[in-house]
Amino acid sequence: MRILVTGGSGLLGSRISEIAVSQGHEVYSTYNTHHSPHGIPIKMNLMDESSCRRAFQKANPEIVIHCAALTNVDLCETNKDMAWRINVEGTRKIAELCKRHECFLILISTDYVFDGVKGLYSEMDKPSPINYYGYTKLKAEEVVKETLREYCIARTSVIFGSRPAAGKINFALWVLKSLKSGKRVNIVTDQVNSPTLNSNLANMLLEVADRRLTGIYHLAGSTPISRYDFATILAEEFKLNKELIQPTTLDKIDWVARRPKNTSLDVTKASNILNNKPISIREAVRELRKELESQR
Repeated sequence: MRILVTGGSGLLGSRISEIAVSQGHEVYSTYNTHHSPHGIPIKMNLMDESSCRRAFQKANPEIVIHCAALTNVDLCETNKDMAWRINVEGTRKIAELCKRHECFLILISTDYVFDGVKGLYSEMDKPSPINYYGYTKLKAEEVVKETLREYCIARTSVIFGSRPAAGKINFALWVLKSLKSGKRVNIVTDQVNSPTLNSNLANMLLEVADRRLTGIYHLAGSTPISRYDFATILAEEFKLNKELIQPTTLDKIDWVARRPKNTSLDVTKASNILNNKPISIREAVRELRKELESQR
């Protein structure tokens, strides 16, 4: 396959590109600030239509996996114009180019399209975001539905992996780094998600691409779990001091944007249809440890 990965230097995009290249696919990987580590790099700015057009002309893709987005939840709340231009209008540019070039689009979306009241959301549940990040990602989903006849919207949750990406450290690596240095960490007990190892997600997405699976899929880890319990499992697997993990609650954290309490995703559909299935949090953390050990 000839694949264009937007946000190719990010936590998910870099792993998709790395695995796709290892499978023999022709991969073009876009970046804006940080250079893409895998595939053929293409500089692209989602807010600049001409740079998006040039990326498509250079890659001439069959598949586009659109990972690029403004994912900083608080920044989306304080700079709504930027969030809209990147997450909604940027997606509109990508979707229209996919239509023009007749390529299959996979949009990476988020559990934050849900309000977090009930948890274990299925693809049939109605989204109702409570912060601006979730709102822009829901609007991006709507843009894709309006523009294309065939597409996949892949919602995921709390992506983590074995390498920092695009100058940022993910939750799992932050917890491990803090515990290894003997620092106490305050982790909320009342926010539940479906943490997702980027390797597992990348393999699921590449299968979706290969099979051209259409519609909405919840592609995430199979274990609904609180941030606190996730951190505890990390400490146990890596034999670190879990007494350093201090329980706290959402109302005690000084965030700008509201966080939904339980946006865990029901991954039954993906588990039934995909050969690369969502994995449990224990399996994902074991795999994370193996990946980190292989980097030594």
